[in-house]
Amino acid sequence: MKISDFSIRSGLSTDTLRYYERIGLLPRTARDGGGRRSYGADDLAWARFLSKLQAMDMPIRERLEYSRLRSRGDATLGARRAMLEAHRAALVARRDELRGLIAALDAKIAHYHDREVQTQETQTGDSL
Repeated sequence: MKISDFSIRSGLSTDTLRYYERIGLLPRTARDGGGRRSYGADDLAWARFLSKLQAMDMPIRERLEYSRLRSRGDATLGARRAMLEAHRAALVARRDELRGLIAALDAKIAHYHDREVQTQETQTGDSL
């Protein structure tokens, strides 16, 4: 599959795909007769996973470490699992923090709503 199709299907821009290949997150891709990249199903599965890691705000250095471990095969399954568990814990902590921030926003929004209602009632009462 060509890079434009691969980009759409993976959720990563063509620039990101080229960058990932350059730094080693994606393996060097086979080329067709015209020298254009030609991606396969395994490449797509890996790129989609990388896209998810990016969406989860996993730092690039951690993605590189994960990729390095992945390239070493099953001997690194435990290390890869541990990395994902640690990142999951960080995401859960962030989710909990965001819930608190959302609650604070909800309280402020409710306060402004109440003030608006009071102001409207006062203005309506004054005009009678």
